Amino acid sequence: MTPLPRRELFDLPEGVIYLDGNSLGPLPKAAKARVAEAVSDHWGQMLIRGWNEAGWIDLPSRIGDRIARLIGAEPGSVMACDSTSVNLFKVLSAALSLSDRRVVLSDMGNFPTDLYVAQGLLGAMRSPDDLKIVAPDTVVETIDDTVAVVMLTQVDYRTGRLHDMAAITAKAHDAGALVIWDLAHSAGALPVDLQGSRTDFAVGCGYKYLNGGPGAPAFLYVRPDHADRIAPALGGWMGHEAPFAFDLDFRPAQGVDRMRVGTPPILSMVALDAALDLWDDLALSAIRAQSIALADLFIAEVERQCPGFGLELATPRDGVLRGSQVSFHLPDLDGKDRGYATMQALIAENVIGDFRAPDLLRFGFAPLYNTEDEVREAARRLAVILSERRWDQPRFLTRAKVT
Repeated sequence: MTPLPRRELFDLPEGVIYLDGNSLGPLPKAAKARVAEAVSDHWGQMLIRGWNEAGWIDLPSRIGDRIARLIGAEPGSVMACDSTSVNLFKVLSAALSLSDRRVVLSDMGNFPTDLYVAQGLLGAMRSPDDLKIVAPDTVVETIDDTVAVVMLTQVDYRTGRLHDMAAITAKAHDAGALVIWDLAHSAGALPVDLQGSRTDFAVGCGYKYLNGGPGAPAFLYVRPDHADRIAPALGGWMGHEAPFAFDLDFRPAQGVDRMRVGTPPILSMVALDAALDLWDDLALSAIRAQSIALADLFIAEVERQCPGFGLELATPRDGVLRGSQVSFHLPDLDGKDRGYATMQALIAENVIGDFRAPDLLRFGFAPLYNTEDEVREAARRLAVILSERRWDQPRFLTRAKVT
């Protein structure tokens, strides 16, 4: 397994093994320079002229096209804008407007914010009881002619289990339903084929595997044949046909542009644009192959080096069935929050992963910067923490706001 030649392009702290790119990607060196230029030269010197002279106004669609290549989408079908949650509200309301049915089908592995958005939207439009949440392995059999929209996250944020996008989308379409995929843990981690699967709508974020920075702009996808049929429930001046006509009534722009709402956050957009440079000459198939290999190696090393401590693999063992992460259950011990404390002890030992309730140690693998040696060393440090009970300290057992 040959490491991909991209590690030197990141500003990674010396001595840190970073296995949390599935939560926040590290800082690309190019982003520092690009944002500094945008601050000093563009904002500082051009002032408001930067909208035209620096091309700020076109960043959402230009970045959208760059992301489209990474998720198998048609040019002109992706827009970089807002947050994942706001984008989900927009595409879910759009999807519901295209159907006379009522039921939105999701699963227990979906990210909670997706479910919250659906609950709020359905509560306002129809009934919160129209949201049907089932076990992940029963989604396909639950799709029937009552379902308006199937709304799923492709990679389970806790376990890394991977849904079969093509099969589920086909089953939904056969039943007359539309499909929304959340690609937050997919984009930049594995090949996605929105066009080939005929997916209707998708959303995703820019700050995980795309390395766009904390709170980076998210993205949304609308299948081109839907784009001019949908009327956004959340209309904004940037989605107007002629924003600077300042009409009092909303007239939607053509295509996916109508899904824009407010003024884009330019400095964040610039950082994400710079981060996307890393992908210009990379094949996602190579990323996928190496991420599976790194995760396989980590599973093997943890199970070899950490026997007898109660660790239980929560992630599918078959790499084809998971995203680019590995999670282990680690139950409480002696009434103490051992899972959370163990992750805090690991972080103190410069191995950064994260914890997800109730008892999951979660590790993400990004072949752009992670190596085999790091994987082995991370497993070794985990073994020491468990065998020497280093986790059992008040500073590690005290929960922080972010886990």
